Amino acid sequence: MEARVFGTTGLRVTPLGFGAMHLNDGRVSEIEAERLLNAVLDLGVNLIDTARGYGLSEERIGRHLAHRRQDFVLSTKVGYGIPGIPDWTAECILAGVDAALTRMRCERLDIVHLHSCPLAILEQGDVITALETCARFGKLRVVAYAGDNAELDFATRSGRFGAVQTSISVCDQVNLGERLPALQALGLGVIAKRPIAGAVWNQLRRPDDHAEGQYWDRWQAMGLAAQPDALPWNEVALRFSAHWPGVASSIVGTRDLAHFKQNLTWVEKGPLPPDQVNPIRQAFLRHGQDWTGLT
Repeated sequence: MEARVFGTTGLRVTPLGFGAMHLNDGRVSEIEAERLLNAVLDLGVNLIDTARGYGLSEERIGRHLAHRRQDFVLSTKVGYGIPGIPDWTAECILAGVDAALTRMRCERLDIVHLHSCPLAILEQGDVITALETCARFGKLRVVAYAGDNAELDFATRSGRFGAVQTSISVCDQVNLGERLPALQALGLGVIAKRPIAGAVWNQLRRPDDHAEGQYWDRWQAMGLAAQPDALPWNEVALRFSAHWPGVASSIVGTRDLAHFKQNLTWVEKGPLPPDQVNPIRQAFLRHGQDWTGLT
């Protein structure tokens, strides 16, 4: 899989990345986690994305991939969850980066995001300065923000971030208007999260999960299920997100290697033709004037 330029960061990332949230799944044994992580790299995928909030994920990445650290771009997220230190403080960011380095058994992280940081905290600037301090001391390469809406707009305007991770899918297209071109123009690397929108088209009823429930509502409103399509909707959605201009990589999480291989096969097929993209885009524009990105 040919890697893409990741903004002006100097990094290159594959169009499909591995979201490591499911490594915290109790059904995934240590042996299975080791096999899955190494198989992802063996397939040629070079972006691994995790977060402090993903439980065992960071520890398992360190345990099973530390010996292959040069083979992949490592992305994580911080801002909370450090015992004894208030969330969303400079001290929490500094300690969070150090903890991630320890858990993942490496000397430097490639991309570190402020994970859905509240706007008021971003505007104060202390947490951004803390990440910049970590970068200055060589603990991370790219200061990044993960989120949507007004927070994403602030991060973009601030000029202090080198990359963002944000929602881009058939059910979440709010960033495809002015935001994504602005990010491109500024040279920020862009990672698309939730690119298959929880595969809500496969659900028989509205999911209880907040984000997936919202995506279900949007899917129903857009009426795309009624449109005949020869391709599986998982494929359509993933190719829609992964190959949208300006997106460097789309991250998909799974505990099933066969599912990940199928996702990779779809992404490698390349962009969807315009006659498939245009109806999806128009359906969103008709119904989604008041929809916002789901962080």
